[in-house]
Amino acid sequence: MEGGILKFLFFTILVFVAIGHSNGQLRKGFYKSSCPQAEQIVQNITWKRVASNSTLPAKLLRMHFHDCFVRGCDGSVLIDSTANNSAEKAAIPNLSLGGFDVIDEIKTALENTCQGVVSCADILTLAARDSVSFQFKKPMWEVVTGRRDGRISKSSEALSEIPSPFFNFTSLKQSFANKSLTVHDLVVLSGGHTIGVGHCNLFSNRLYNFTGKGDSDPSLDSTYVTFLKTKCQSLLDNTTTVEMDPGSSLTFDNNYFSALKQQKGLFQSDAALLTNKGAKNIVDEMLIDGKFFTEFSQSMKRMGAIGVLTGSNGEIRKKCNVVN
Repeated sequence: MEGGILKFLFFTILVFVAIGHSNGQLRKGFYKSSCPQAEQIVQNITWKRVASNSTLPAKLLRMHFHDCFVRGCDGSVLIDSTANNSAEKAAIPNLSLGGFDVIDEIKTALENTCQGVVSCADILTLAARDSVSFQFKKPMWEVVTGRRDGRISKSSEALSEIPSPFFNFTSLKQSFANKSLTVHDLVVLSGGHTIGVGHCNLFSNRLYNFTGKGDSDPSLDSTYVTFLKTKCQSLLDNTTTVEMDPGSSLTFDNNYFSALKQQKGLFQSDAALLTNKGAKNIVDEMLIDGKFFTEFSQSMKRMGAIGVLTGSNGEIRKKCNVVN
């Protein structure tokens, strides 16, 4: 009898260990022995590129977010379409992504240093962190590594999985919950809108035809509406861009939340954060000195772990834009 129980316990422990491992072996310094310079190479190239292009942090942060929300953080957003497959890159939300050349440059350098070791998924995760961190000259959040690259990339999935700038609070909350992220993560990660720009066609309905009667969105500051109309002069303008964080779109700070409180959130999905009591309280919290950086660091770690491929799953792509 006792032997049976011991066998059962041993089996249970084995299963538990196996589950624990398949759950992802992301860890700090994953490449310490296999490619010791990996993280330094990523940082050097990213910082060099950001030094000459201040719009890169917003681009790489967005690319990382768009990658993680489709099939997890597996680098699938980097894959090019082929004759018989329309990849994530071809989806409408991804047509305005930028920074692929930076990822390619890093990948080339890493392949020259340690061939077939560092995944594109990890490169993107590290480069997003390092690009935002350039301004502070120190890593703004910890990145655990060990992700492997996915082999599947479909534009239809990107279209259905990436939260839309037109979403209301309920849709946003559901979209994040689908990725095991909380309302807290939703509000904190929306703070990423403190850098970067938005295209007119993603918010001009709020200026010109909010309820179909040629009106503007009453939840948008009226002076701000007037200003935005000088930039976006029609509903169809899809080339003009406007700062998401007015006057501060190149500085990573908590100013987005101040703008939000002044009813200057650019997208409906920004304004939506004030329509829920819990979310609104978190917005207020982010205005406390230093709070946003601490919380953003935690939420980015959670986002960077969504649906990761580890161990023997996936592959290490030779080139980030094509599967092996």
